[in-house]
Amino acid sequence: MQARSASGFSLGITGGIGSGKTTVANMFAELGATIIDTDLIAHQVTAPNGLAITAIVDRFGEDMLDTDGALDRKKMRELVFKQPQARRELEAILHPIIRQECERQALVDGGSYPIFVVPLLYESGTWADRISRILVVDCEEETQIQRVMARNGFSRQQVEDILLIQATRAERLSIAHDVINSDQDLAQIRREIADLHQNYLNLAQAS
Repeated sequence: MQARSASGFSLGITGGIGSGKTTVANMFAELGATIIDTDLIAHQVTAPNGLAITAIVDRFGEDMLDTDGALDRKKMRELVFKQPQARRELEAILHPIIRQECERQALVDGGSYPIFVVPLLYESGTWADRISRILVVDCEEETQIQRVMARNGFSRQQVEDILLIQATRAERLSIAHDVINSDQDLAQIRREIADLHQNYLNLAQAS
């Protein structure tokens, strides 16, 4: 896939739930890249008094907040699985706020180049126009299931339900410029990331 132009070089990392995106992003951070994680920002803007809370209450009601005033993620997850329209409405609230914060962080942080970690990069349909290159973190679906069950305490059915509403492996791979297979051992992943980082540094210097 041909790289898209952007205002300076930037990388997008994506992958399904439990694919290893955070591990890969942390390895790039160790090499000097700036990491801008949309999941982390989503948690920040839905925390008590977060930027998205007022709009969420206006649309979904105060019942969708926990006792601290943050988004009740369990309740919201159950709602969006049952009602696809609710998921679209939540995304319409969150995505512009998250995108604005991403751009702010990209301007402030001074790493060698920015990396946007975007789990729903394929699904969004807009991020590909912002970033110069897409790195997909890929693994077997069973690996994803086992990782998320261990990390989040979800049942197999809960993880499979999440996978059903995410892009397929084939869909994500269809937009990839580069791929990291996270089923490999960490030493091999680290070697591949070092090679990719050098390539990205060259692209950043040329942009």
